[in-house]
Amino acid sequence: MSKPPHLILPLVLLALLSLTTAEITTLSITSDSRAMIVFEKFGFTPTGHVTISVHSVSVASSPNAPNPVSSRLGFFLLSEESLLQVILEIQENPYFCVLDSHYILSLFTFHDLSPPPLSSFNQSYAVTAPKEYSLFFANCAPETRVSMSVKTEVYNLDRDGSKDYLSAGLTQLPTLFTLYFLAYAGFSGLWIYVCYNNKRSVHRIHLLMSWLLLMKALNLICAAEYKHYVKVTGTPHGWDVLFYIFQFIREVLLFTVIVLIATGRSFLQEKVLMAVIPLQVLANIASVVIGETGPFIKDWVTWNQVFLLIDIICCGAIIFPIVWSIRSLRENSKTDGKAARNLAKLQLFRQFYIVVTGYLVFTRFAVFALKTMTAYKYQWVSNAAEETASLVFYVAIFYMFRPVDKNEYFVLDEEEERLQSWL
Repeated sequence: MSKPPHLILPLVLLALLSLTTAEITTLSITSDSRAMIVFEKFGFTPTGHVTISVHSVSVASSPNAPNPVSSRLGFFLLSEESLLQVILEIQENPYFCVLDSHYILSLFTFHDLSPPPLSSFNQSYAVTAPKEYSLFFANCAPETRVSMSVKTEVYNLDRDGSKDYLSAGLTQLPTLFTLYFLAYAGFSGLWIYVCYNNKRSVHRIHLLMSWLLLMKALNLICAAEYKHYVKVTGTPHGWDVLFYIFQFIREVLLFTVIVLIATGRSFLQEKVLMAVIPLQVLANIASVVIGETGPFIKDWVTWNQVFLLIDIICCGAIIFPIVWSIRSLRENSKTDGKAARNLAKLQLFRQFYIVVTGYLVFTRFAVFALKTMTAYKYQWVSNAAEETASLVFYVAIFYMFRPVDKNEYFVLDEEEERLQSWL
């Protein structure tokens, strides 16, 4: 008997999902035939609540299909602990309806809807068992398509009775991002001081690095405000737009700075930049779609795959010129009359390669591992680890290529100065 991949896939996807921001979500579902739809994942405290409001509900069946049973369509919560048991139940019986499982927390089915023409439902449920749950909609009626408007609110209550729309493990993010904003603001001030005291050694690349620090600081303060308003009101109040704008500028500047340092005035510079910048545009479009929607849209998995693929390509694109520069310096140190200078630059580029590679590996793999392995109450640790790694990376790169007279990277003779006047 064949396994039901259309049922198992959303559950497997759920296991790989990172915690999402539980904003107040309003969406319309039109003629959707999916057997299961994932809405969001949320970490509840003992004072957790979930409110679901649906209206304009309609269920259409295929001409030869039996009339759908209203109790075969409904919403439920599934905890991380029960995920494996539900997957096993579905594998054992391809026709098993997840709404019949003893491992789910059933909220309501279409049998509870108001009679036509209202076809609506609005109910709040208390979640007293503090766990990480995901909100699902299941359609166990074969050959049916569902249309409805859905509004969800998932939150925890604070001691003063106010609603906290951030998951139990993410409620610390506004404070966390504010602290890192202050760190980057201080870093920016120190960088400006160093550049001012070494005016004769300042190149254009240092000005670009100044803009990178500024964009990173603005990105963090917007992230702090974004999460704060979501935490308090359930909506970002436009701060998400500013967050994505500064995130895009910051990422483009970061990749540009790395490429410019790695390639200098070589023939690779323009080619790598022409490849990386358009890819960053696509990556940020995918990031916005992923962040502003959720697994309830049909192409959400595709957008995640696009983002991961582009991110890997960009990482490879910036590693390649560093390796090429190291190889070129190693060969030149054996053939030209500037062996000592090339060896010094070679050592610097080796350090640069280690720092960049370590940063990319940690922020892509180690942070993902933390997100999937850490208990839901401590999901903020992965954000703190990522921001700490970023800060260490920025400090290392800025220190290595700071504007000082004895920096081997910027020690140029007259001929090289004419060729590399772009710095």
